[in-house]
Amino acid sequence: MCKAEKSLYQRKLWEMKVKFLGGGDSSKIDKFKNSLVSKSRMSLWMIRAMTVLLLWSCFVHLVAVGGMWGPRLLKGWPSCFNHHHDFPMAAAAQELASLPIKIALPPKRIYHNNGYLMVSCNGGLNQMRAAICDMVTIARYMNVTLIVPELDKTSFWNDPSEFKDIFDVDHFITSLRDEVRILKEVPPRLKRRVELGVYHTMPPISWSNMSYYQDQILPLVKKHKVLQLNKTDTRLANNELPVEVQKLRCRVNFNGLRFTPKIEELGRRVVKILREKGPFLVLHLRYEMDMLAFSGCSHGCNRYEEEELTRMRYAYPWWKEKVIDSELKRKEGLCPLTPEETALTLSALGIDRNVQIYIAAGEIYGGKRRLKVLTDVFPNVVRKETLLDSSDLSFCKNHSSQMAALDYLISLESDIFVPTYYGNMAKVVEGHRRFLGFKKTIELNRKFLVNLIDEYYQGMLSWEVFSTTVKAFHATRMGGPKKRLVIPNRPKEEDYFYANPYECLQLLHENENADSVDETK
Repeated sequence: MCKAEKSLYQRKLWEMKVKFLGGGDSSKIDKFKNSLVSKSRMSLWMIRAMTVLLLWSCFVHLVAVGGMWGPRLLKGWPSCFNHHHDFPMAAAAQELASLPIKIALPPKRIYHNNGYLMVSCNGGLNQMRAAICDMVTIARYMNVTLIVPELDKTSFWNDPSEFKDIFDVDHFITSLRDEVRILKEVPPRLKRRVELGVYHTMPPISWSNMSYYQDQILPLVKKHKVLQLNKTDTRLANNELPVEVQKLRCRVNFNGLRFTPKIEELGRRVVKILREKGPFLVLHLRYEMDMLAFSGCSHGCNRYEEEELTRMRYAYPWWKEKVIDSELKRKEGLCPLTPEETALTLSALGIDRNVQIYIAAGEIYGGKRRLKVLTDVFPNVVRKETLLDSSDLSFCKNHSSQMAALDYLISLESDIFVPTYYGNMAKVVEGHRRFLGFKKTIELNRKFLVNLIDEYYQGMLSWEVFSTTVKAFHATRMGGPKKRLVIPNRPKEEDYFYANPYECLQLLHENENADSVDETK
């Protein structure tokens, strides 16, 4: 009875409400009742939908920001490929790596497009890598659309590789889309104009700050709609740039530029082969024909080799310096260490003679004859050509930049990295290893070493004194935290940004400072 009375009461209440709204028969009551129920359900559905959208939006933003800065909070942005240092989990990690991973993309940045920027990079792989980072940053702060950079195909290496042959172009475009719009080619409405060469082209001034690009380059983009920068190396200053500019350069370098899956997979294989036999040292032995000819360094070469290097130097008109005093240049520390000097230096530093040494370089000038002293002292010297089958390397044969990309990956993963010349690869790898947690990089002072080596060869120093002196001098040159050396108006002589991007290492500094404070308590 109670239920029947309650039901009757609710019915009467509905009738009163309907009458109040304009009264009617029972059919109207039912319609009104159904409409309220429908609206209630609709409201509930809308609330749920809005909640899901809001949560999804928050998730996407967190992933986007986390992809850029999140790993830094865990003391180590992921390197160019997954680490397998945790050997008990290596099998599981490999299994997971084979599964397709869907990563939420950062939201696109919406901005008024001021025009299109095309860039033609010059130099070797790592010179172009740094230039690409600069060009992305410049495009972002000019609010222009960047066309995927064109790589150098006319330099000494004569490498026909396109951007997509070395870097994951889709990842490059999508991972940076919250900063700048990047297209694989100019839009169709401008394509014919570009094919006919109807666009403005120029080399920007080296070591420029952002005001140069805002005040002088941006007006040209707006005027011509399409602008090509035909020189890109060191076109952005090392210092006195806003922190957000420096951090974007880092983001492009450490996150936006990922090598192709084929190169990364090959890199993983080489590292796995090396790791199975224990720790390994990567030696960037820059004792290659092009380096020696360009620098004019011929110490240790015979007369025929000296003449060959001289002929090569004169054959390339863009190598401006022709008459070079090799011994004077060596004494000034401007030559790469020879294989013999390298063997002596590594021994003096106390490097275990049984350690694996992977040579990250092209063909060593003088071949096995010049490498004999090094291999006699360190018998476990290997190269990619000795670790892999020729078929594994067939896709990058005669493609020096793809070979250099493979060496770059292996250099990042090594226990110790030792460059014998401070060129572009040495600098960029050093900076990347700093970013990965200040991994050990021995920064050799060649001017100090060659003079000390000469004294040792002349019998002026005992081995004990020589070794102790080398170790003591380099004790603070191991790739640890430090500020860049700034020399106003002399950018070539100051520390290179990409060798020590300390603006991007702030969290690591803070963690280390916190650890040191804890230890003193």
